[in-house]
This record gives sequence, structure tokens and C-alpha cells, in this order.
Amino acid sequence: MWKIYEHKQVEKQLKYCPIEVQKKYEKWKDIVAISGPQGLILIKGFSDEALNGKWSGYRSSRLNKQYRVIYQTNMGEVFVQVEKITPHDYRRK
Repeated sequence: MWKIYEHKQVEKQLKYCPIEVQKKYEKWKDIVAISGPQGLILIKGFSDEALNGKWSGYRSSRLNKQYRVIYQTNMGEVFVQVEKITPHDYRRK
């Protein structure tokens, strides 16, 4: 089992997301909790990929055509830290 830690702003960001994005995020969390990032790679709809540049070390999964969840894994411990849910804006603030 993987533990999922969410940044304190994720809950606020989800409030402004469409309902289908909120539901897909809950499904994303279920998959990650059971099988980790390897489970996301097997499901093509999430288009899970490593990021580079300013977001080097993070990964991105597609929640719909516009929204992405950006997260980071730590293999020393088995957890996933969700950094933000964004409408495809990868600028770091």
C-alpha cells in the first residue's frame, strides 16, 4: 500500500475543478494507493510521465484533456506527495 500526502492547497484547488476532474482524481488516488505509480503507467488514459526542467523529479498524470495532477514519489519510503492539480500550467510558483 502506498500512502498519499496532499499539499495543503490541493483541497482548495479541487474546489474549483469540474466534478468529473474531482471524480477522476479520487479514482487516481485509489489506483496509486493500491499499486503506486506503476499502476498508472499501465493505464494509458492517465498518460503518466516524468517532468523535466523546473519540475525535474516530479511526475504528471492526466485527469482530463486540460487538468493534470503533479506529484512526486520517494522510494525510500512508500509514499506519493501530490504537489498540485493544475489546468495544464506547469509554471512553478
